[in-house]
Amino acid sequence: MALDALDTRILRLLIEQPRASAREYARILSIARGTLQARIDRLERNGVITGTGPAISPAALGHPVLAFVHLEVTQGHLDEVGESLAAVPEIVEAFSTTGGGDLLTRVVARDNGHLEDVIQQLIQLPGVVRTRTEVALRERVPYRLLPLVESVGRAAAGPTG
Repeated sequence: MALDALDTRILRLLIEQPRASAREYARILSIARGTLQARIDRLERNGVITGTGPAISPAALGHPVLAFVHLEVTQGHLDEVGESLAAVPEIVEAFSTTGGGDLLTRVVARDNGHLEDVIQQLIQLPGVVRTRTEVALRERVPYRLLPLVESVGRAAAGPTG
């Protein structure tokens, strides 16, 4: 979906001021509330906006250890293993990948011992052949989308925008 300048401004506001009301967004953007709502509805319908929930810190929930666990899976068992991963609460994301493994998971844990327990649980899943774990030491670039939104908006505006 191509974004225009107004879409970009709306997304920026949603990212920077997620708790403001639609009325406040419309006021800041100097547009009618109905126009704002129609734009947001279109962005949701086209899959640009995928959620509106709060960002929650696993560390604040007592899980400060973050690791990326690569899983190698027996051929033909990817779906089965993926379903099993969904039952492990410490797995906060999982992706099918190319390269050195079949699945990449983002795992949080209370401490290194707990991380080891989670990894042992994963290696025992039917279809998992082996795992490889990388522990994150420090977040260098937090999850963000605003620079991408702005880049897409600039590209949509063309060379003079």
